[in-house]
Amino acid sequence: MSGNLSKHVKTALIVGGGVGGPAAAIRLAENGVTVDLVDIEENWGAAGTGVTLSSLTCRALCDLGFADDLIEKGHLHDGLTMCDPVGNVIDDIEAPRLYSPDVPGEGGVMRPVLHDMMVNRMRDLGVTIRTGTTVTALEQDGLAVTARFTDGTTGTYDLVIGADGLFSKVREMVMPDAPKPEYTGQVCWRAQMTLPQHWEKAKMFMGPVKVGFTPYAKDRMYLFLLENVKEKPFYKEEELLPKLRQLLMPFGGELAGIRDEMDEDTPILARPLESILIDGPWNVGRVLLIGDAAHATTPHLASGAGMAVEDAIVLVEELDKADTFEGGIDAFMARRLPRGKLVVGNSLKLGELEQEGAGMDKIGPLMGQSLAAIAQPY
Repeated sequence: MSGNLSKHVKTALIVGGGVGGPAAAIRLAENGVTVDLVDIEENWGAAGTGVTLSSLTCRALCDLGFADDLIEKGHLHDGLTMCDPVGNVIDDIEAPRLYSPDVPGEGGVMRPVLHDMMVNRMRDLGVTIRTGTTVTALEQDGLAVTARFTDGTTGTYDLVIGADGLFSKVREMVMPDAPKPEYTGQVCWRAQMTLPQHWEKAKMFMGPVKVGFTPYAKDRMYLFLLENVKEKPFYKEEELLPKLRQLLMPFGGELAGIRDEMDEDTPILARPLESILIDGPWNVGRVLLIGDAAHATTPHLASGAGMAVEDAIVLVEELDKADTFEGGIDAFMARRLPRGKLVVGNSLKLGELEQEGAGMDKIGPLMGQSLAAIAQPY
């Protein structure tokens, strides 16, 4: 890419090392920007959960250059099988191959594996990474931003990107009146287990609750389940296994066997789902929010990680095309805000329908429309 980017941004600070932050660091560094990335965690890593690669997320990560890594270290496949509570097939949904005819359309990967891929790429590109560090203050004059860090140091940058997630501190600093994350009425359960030999792609079981399985490696998969809970709960570690078994009791067939094989060694997580969407500019001057800091969604379209990567790619594209920094940010917002509204809005609506006990006659059309929409170019 050779355009106007270097006129607008020579140095950038990324706050947050999840998915969106490293994606922005990679794409900026690839185009000659000197990038610092800070993450508040001292033992920087990623929780050991799986990432479902929807067609949107799979394409975005492949566009960022990770197609070969995902094929080798994850599990890419071409869709999912919808089943009733005992495993009878309701529908077989094929995922479009958006990136390339040679690369399956969707899949899964373990978050720590994806984290390592991105860290290795950043280090190869010369990104400076500081862990156990974050920003305490941001001051800007229209041309640059001075950041103060928790270790007492300061730095001045042409661009600061807040990619620090749902409870973004950068958002609080520059947009104190922005909406706060809201609980959506559902809890997402996840568990890791062995992939049955005859399963070639994802499966979803529609019952009193929705249960899905995403292969994330050659011989591993993770379960995800959406539980409807009116008030945001907190589950103790010892409650996770019996509670998940209880939620799976209405299911029979092969799923019953998977349920009965779970034991104390099965990794299980339960996370209340919270969401936020900034319905307006995601920047204040030269401080810009991306990913969950600006548009945290629920997993109904499996597109949270991919949306953050898309943000990073589009940001660099638009800054490179624009005559001014402000023009580049305006063009970025013109592309990203409608897509953010689509993904967050439709994901929340799907969750609401599930909580209302709606059938596939209502959920199916909205899901189909949403999947067609996210497959469109970003």
